[in-house]
Amino acid sequence: MTADVNRGNRPRSPHLQIYRPHILMISSILIRITGNGSTVGMLLVLWWLLAAAGGPEVYAAHSKWLFGWWLAYIVWFGVIWALWYHMLGGIRHLIWDEAIGLELETAEKLGWLIVIGSVLGTVVTSVILLIV
Repeated sequence: MTADVNRGNRPRSPHLQIYRPHILMISSILIRITGNGSTVGMLLVLWWLLAAAGGPEVYAAHSKWLFGWWLAYIVWFGVIWALWYHMLGGIRHLIWDEAIGLELETAEKLGWLIVIGSVLGTVVTSVILLIV
């Protein structure tokens, strides 16, 4: 084991204190968060399906937890947004895999398009689900 004689002289890695957050940085972080959020959402859907398979009494008891209070609607709204955001982010990455839209200006526009598209998709989906 050797001592690192240059430990105090090495430059530090840039951090959020140096870089100003921009849409591509935030989008990258949100893609990871929404991937995990989508997993949680799918577990909730699985819970709902298992309750439905358990019969009317089981379904009624579990539906109170899944849909019976205002916070549940906020959670479902977040899950729907996470699905939309993650899907649109995946489409953007497929576009980038074809080496299209890699210029900074175009990439930033795609980032904002994902934000706007996910919000619009979430609102439309939520309205449709509330009507049905």
